[in-house]
Amino acid sequence: MSRSALFCSRLVAAPWFNLAGFAAIVLNAITLGLETYDPMVAAAGPVLHAIEYACVAYFVVELLIRFGAAGKAFFRDRWNLFDLVIVAAPLLPGVRENVTLLRLLRLARIVRTFRFFPSLRIILVGIRRSLPGLGSFLLVTVLLLYGYAILGWMMFGEAYPERYGTVGQAMLTLFLLLSLDGITDTLQAGREVTEWAVLYYVSYMVAACYLLTNLLVGVVLTALQEAHEENRGVKAAEPPLHEQLARLHQLIDELERRLPQQSLPVPRGAERELLKD
Repeated sequence: MSRSALFCSRLVAAPWFNLAGFAAIVLNAITLGLETYDPMVAAAGPVLHAIEYACVAYFVVELLIRFGAAGKAFFRDRWNLFDLVIVAAPLLPGVRENVTLLRLLRLARIVRTFRFFPSLRIILVGIRRSLPGLGSFLLVTVLLLYGYAILGWMMFGEAYPERYGTVGQAMLTLFLLLSLDGITDTLQAGREVTEWAVLYYVSYMVAACYLLTNLLVGVVLTALQEAHEENRGVKAAEPPLHEQLARLHQLIDELERRLPQQSLPVPRGAERELLKD
């Protein structure tokens, strides 16, 4: 390992390195929020732009340090590739002129905070693992809403055409009722049309609001549990990077202390004994 790579590795393993990156992301996010206030832009526009450029410069230096520490392995890390795209894309011609795309890329830098906190990465992995289950959940939800929308159109389509006049309007109305907001007034209005409204809305609340919500929570919790178990397995199989670097630095320091002051050839057997130690 060259001196520059060793220096970059020590920087990446330092506790303050991740904290500095997180602070730069927070500062960049605050700057992006302040730019939404016209009086603030009029009063301190150049300062906000200077902070933005400083954050971009820090992100570029951070990526260079990570590349110097990892070498070719830098491109095998998905987080490094994500950071590279987010930081480099706004600097490309054609992207800089697109204000909307540029702001979206700047907003995406906030997602980089996931790499600095293992607990956030576990949540992100859990969300990714839950996507197949969420697809089935959405299918069940759409089918349930469609069935109740047809019934709602048949029962309340003439009395409340603005909410149940079509299947699409009925599905939107039922989707908004998933939060149970205004369910009391809706139930009372339905009873004025037919007494079957009680059975209709009570069964909908049980099936959609309670069963589907618990099903969604179960899918997400299962995915998060799998992500936690996978993370514990990785930690048990391989020590953290900073511990590996610390052990490597100790071994290098020990070898430097044992080597003679003058550069003399070291027999192969003695070199093996030093490496074993």
